[in-house]
Amino acid sequence: MRWSFWWVWCAMGAMCAAGPASAGPARIEDSLAQRLAACTTCHGKEGRAAPDGYHPRIAGKPAGYLYNQLRHFQDGRRRYGAMVALVDPLPDAYLQEIAAYFAALDLPYAAPLAAREDAATLARGRVLALQGDPSRQLPACRACHGAALTGQLPATPGLLGLPRDYLVGQLGAWVNGQRKALAPDCMATIAKRLSGSDVTAVAAWLASQPVPADSHAAPATREPPPMACASVPKRQP
Repeated sequence: MRWSFWWVWCAMGAMCAAGPASAGPARIEDSLAQRLAACTTCHGKEGRAAPDGYHPRIAGKPAGYLYNQLRHFQDGRRRYGAMVALVDPLPDAYLQEIAAYFAALDLPYAAPLAAREDAATLARGRVLALQGDPSRQLPACRACHGAALTGQLPATPGLLGLPRDYLVGQLGAWVNGQRKALAPDCMATIAKRLSGSDVTAVAAWLASQPVPADSHAAPATREPPPMACASVPKRQP
């Protein structure tokens, strides 16, 4: 009872400070942007990424990719309690609206942080990202994520502009099963072929690269992916 009275007192004080009761409560804009403001608590202003290095940018990602990830959280293929709690009760049509909203945000990227790895490590990361390692059946990152590594429509995300620690964490999640996709799960297959030093190298190199002026995802292509991947729709003949 004591705490209840305290809250009522505070509420009344706030109302008095705001002005006469006749003014009524402040109006809150009922728009999709306002409703999705909760997303920016973790993903940064306008979805540009948080400074902690673990919550990625969602602004400008392909809508197909964002929608797939929201479904993965709903269906248990991705596990992060806060995200699961947010999206679990939402209908599919609303998930598509959320994805389309953030995909349409065309915002500049911040300059990358300087890499803390040595030159040899960064060189190895560059090779993996741009050429892959055929001896271990490792395709280049650019083979799926676009020639400029800014993503590929309709559902493959860009890799530039992401923090190093986030990239390391996600590759690790693919390896240990904390992150999954529909079968065939190409990213899980690729991640499990990477050594620990490979993960460090490719994440460090990607995170240290500036995002090009044209940061948009590349158009969809008829070229088949380097391996079977459920997230890549089958190309029409």
